[in-house]
Amino acid sequence: MADTEKNEGISPAPALMRSASGSVDDGKMANAEDNFEVFKRGEGTVDFRTVGWIQASVIFLKVIFAVGVLTIPSAMYVLGALPGAINVLGWQALNTYCAIIQGNFRNAHAGCHSIADMANVVGGVWLKEVVGVLFLVTYAIVGAAGIFGSSVALNVFSNHAICTNWFMAVCTIAVFILASARKFEKIAWLTWAGFLSVYIAVFIVVVGVTQRDRPAAAPQTGDYDFGYRVIGNPTFVSAITSVATIFCSGAGTSAFLPVISEMRRPRDYNKAVYLCMGIVTASYLTFSLVVYAYCGKWVASPSLGSAGDTLKNVAYGVGLIGLLVSACLYIHVAAKYLFVRMLRDSPHLQKNSVVHWSVWLGCTFGMSVVAFLLASGIPIFNYLLALAGSLTFAPLALGLPGYLWIYDHQHYRKGAWWQVLAYWLNWLMILLAVFLTIGGTYGTVQSIIDAYASGQIGQAFSCADNNV
Repeated sequence: MADTEKNEGISPAPALMRSASGSVDDGKMANAEDNFEVFKRGEGTVDFRTVGWIQASVIFLKVIFAVGVLTIPSAMYVLGALPGAINVLGWQALNTYCAIIQGNFRNAHAGCHSIADMANVVGGVWLKEVVGVLFLVTYAIVGAAGIFGSSVALNVFSNHAICTNWFMAVCTIAVFILASARKFEKIAWLTWAGFLSVYIAVFIVVVGVTQRDRPAAAPQTGDYDFGYRVIGNPTFVSAITSVATIFCSGAGTSAFLPVISEMRRPRDYNKAVYLCMGIVTASYLTFSLVVYAYCGKWVASPSLGSAGDTLKNVAYGVGLIGLLVSACLYIHVAAKYLFVRMLRDSPHLQKNSVVHWSVWLGCTFGMSVVAFLLASGIPIFNYLLALAGSLTFAPLALGLPGYLWIYDHQHYRKGAWWQVLAYWLNWLMILLAVFLTIGGTYGTVQSIIDAYASGQIGQAFSCADNNV
């Protein structure tokens, strides 16, 4: 294990750099930061560590407040308004907690650039490889959701002028170009534009649905079933799929870790997380409750189509940038993991060499292609996100953070009563992750099978209009 950590450039933080409480001592951290960080500072090297905490928070906002917000109203229809609201609050609180765990662990253990590096610290090479694969699969899936949502927007604008796969290809090319910006600092302006784009688009829909006499998708004359339920009566399959969708909407916290490595002051990470998750939780809860309250079962997925054709065009026009930037960030994060993994401890990691750029562009191109194939192969928005939530986000963003905390707090098992309680609650969180992984994946896969059988989903790689 020691040899493995040495080879991978990962080792525990020196004891002198941490106080008895586990926090990093500011002055000593500053003196040893180059040894602690993956990206070094010095003459002749590209300085990656240029992101301020406000910029980091906006990047986090765009990672989280993205395609997930567009699916929560549909999940609320399945679960009911009250269970749906409880799920939003509960999962976002838990996702915030797990984000803080990951950041604290990363800042207490040298050389951790990604969640896979942290897995190496607690479980060795085998766990690192498993987590690395999960990380790549996760962000390929959510990147695919961003590409899918962008293709819906193009279908809306053009009235399905060409084959949907061509629209997806166009979106994939745009995502590849945007994701190929090498540093998070360089795409920070994109995250501002992307966050405002999606936020304003969703706000337009929220206001729009309140101005209609009846939902746009409902029969416009005569009696109809509105379908609003305070408490739903779902089957296990539909319930677990909806729960996984809501969980996934805020579970992209493992994408925060590569950003810490490019922050000027990694110790400001917690501030960035609290600002981000506070905005996300308040927005998710209010937006989804209002849309569901005014649309009932007639809510669209993605929800930008819930206020009628005119506002659908406006919302997708405003939100297209945000959808593309979401996919760009997911592809960038996955590609950055591959890039650092390939060039770590190599002089090419921070040099403007042919090898440097070839590897970087190869990583972004490869991840873009995988996302395109997934978007075309599972052509329905909700199921892409539910699959990510159960199959990959549950172990990455819920189970592993629980074990990271336990690894650093073994002494809590025999401490005061509240320490013992905290210790076992983190084990409970790991069990919750196992349940969500198994149950959620089963439910989502079964939902996809049923949707194909009923004709709700067309054939994979179909040219059919996905604007529904």
